[in-house]
Amino acid sequence: MSITIRVKRLPHGEGLPLPSYQSKHAAGLDLVAGLSEREPLELLPSARALIPTGFALELPAGYEAQIRPRSGLALKYGVTLLNSPGTVDCDYRGELMVLLINHGSEPFIVGRGDRIAQLVIAPVAQVEIVAVEALGATTRGQGGFGSTG
Repeated sequence: MSITIRVKRLPHGEGLPLPSYQSKHAAGLDLVAGLSEREPLELLPSARALIPTGFALELPAGYEAQIRPRSGLALKYGVTLLNSPGTVDCDYRGELMVLLINHGSEPFIVGRGDRIAQLVIAPVAQVEIVAVEALGATTRGQGGFGSTG
């Protein structure tokens, strides 16, 4: 299935690649840092920073965009997303930003055009919430964290 996503490149995003798939069957589009060429960002251990991407998008009604970590950054450097996945609603029109955190033991440098996250587009189901006096019984019941093994 294919849908069209409208993307607006922002002035500081000129020259950067738009989100793109890196393989034929990839689920996520790579996002790059829209930082200034002259001002890379040093992300110290335990620090977090909001990184611009240099673009805004327009999602069709009934869809969301999820901003997810890149596994290579997490494995090699301990850098991931603080709010993973980040949700972008279809009525948001501002710049996409990526909230990185450095869980590693060394400073991590983010430069212009570095791949920092991935974007997954997904359908959204809105529900109707109904207050009830009781819920249906199940085998699991109220068993919480770790209750199924």
